[in-house]
Amino acid sequence: MNTKDRLELAHWVAKVAKAEGASEVSVDIAKSRGVEIEYRDGQLDKVKESTQNGLNINIYADSKFSGHSTNDLRKDTLGKFVKDAVAMTKYLTEDKFRQLPDPKYYQNIKDVDLDIIDHDYDSIDANTRVKYARDLQSQTASKSDKIVSSTAGYYDDDSESIKVHSNGFEGIRRSTSFSIGVEVTVEGADGKRPNDWNYTTTRYLKDTPSAEELSSGVLEKAMAKVGQEKIATGTYDMLVHNRAGGKPIYPFLGPMGARAIQQKRSFLDGMKGEKIASDKFTVIDDPFIKRGLGSRHYDGEGISTRKRTLIENGVLNEYLVDSYYGRKLGWDPTGGSTSNLVFAHGDQSFEEMIKSISKGILVTSFIGGNTNSTTGDFSWGLAGHLIENGAIVKPISEMNISGNLIELWNKLEAMGNDPYMYSTVRRPSMHFKDIEFSGL
Repeated sequence: MNTKDRLELAHWVAKVAKAEGASEVSVDIAKSRGVEIEYRDGQLDKVKESTQNGLNINIYADSKFSGHSTNDLRKDTLGKFVKDAVAMTKYLTEDKFRQLPDPKYYQNIKDVDLDIIDHDYDSIDANTRVKYARDLQSQTASKSDKIVSSTAGYYDDDSESIKVHSNGFEGIRRSTSFSIGVEVTVEGADGKRPNDWNYTTTRYLKDTPSAEELSSGVLEKAMAKVGQEKIATGTYDMLVHNRAGGKPIYPFLGPMGARAIQQKRSFLDGMKGEKIASDKFTVIDDPFIKRGLGSRHYDGEGISTRKRTLIENGVLNEYLVDSYYGRKLGWDPTGGSTSNLVFAHGDQSFEEMIKSISKGILVTSFIGGNTNSTTGDFSWGLAGHLIENGAIVKPISEMNISGNLIELWNKLEAMGNDPYMYSTVRRPSMHFKDIEFSGL
């Protein structure tokens, strides 16, 4: 079944559902192929390939709603599947807010090439895939006899999705992605075995760093963890490495959503237009970045995307409003999810940021913890390194910070110039002033 066949099938399913009594219908058909290779300690440890096809249908009937999914895309069985789906929906409780988005929100889709398809994907053979993982594992393992174990992985994916709404939306999206990386474990003190990793994800295989680039530094980072210990409780500057920067950022996204606000589970309720962070904190949602991992022309509801500044100089500009909870709140939908998050950054390199700190803690990983979306209170464990007089002194672990997200982000002193490019959240390293750490 090709793209044209899947598109025709989606329209046919919507037509059948309408004929059975559905008021509105949305149909999504997805196809994906993924290949995974893993090399562990010189041996091919895993080879996995999967191809998946699936159909999801949302039924809106007399202010009632239900969602259904199947992997059987044959018309002779789909007809009964759709008929039963519509029949079951009519038994549900009415919800007047359940509707497809107003078609006006499908308009003005920006005509821009997102460049998210590697057209050489079909020419990648088994030898190439295995070689990427084998060479990376071998390159890493050869760096030191201190390495206890090393594992390199390769994963690629080619996905296509078809979206059809009975009120006029039609969309086709295809993308490719490649994830390649390595993990190492080294011999430490007292039987401990510190480890570290370096993984990247790109849209094009040729954009993936070389085995030398990926293996470079991963051993040093693992060895730098040897001898980790708690240090004294106290007030320190906090430098969050860009790889670890998602932990303090992600807890903002849920509370910015209309669902959390409508259900009174958001500490950002009523804060639109208010200052919630340092003026160094600016967050832009940009769906049009070429080869971006979150780039898209429309969101999951078919609403056309636009570049928007969510937080500007610490001021909350926008909420993430989907059509359902937007109706409940009486708000126009703006898009209930994000694409590529881009952060305003400074001019200091990561190394320069370290040199600027006289007494601080470099956080290289957050370990567990929790965040309360209603109050913004948090408590997170962490590991990293002690910084004294602009230099890394020793590794630390089993430390903890707790407080409130708004208070934390108002202590943001500077952003680095090193955005992490292998994520939909392109955060740089971040310097916070006067953070209370719990340790000994």
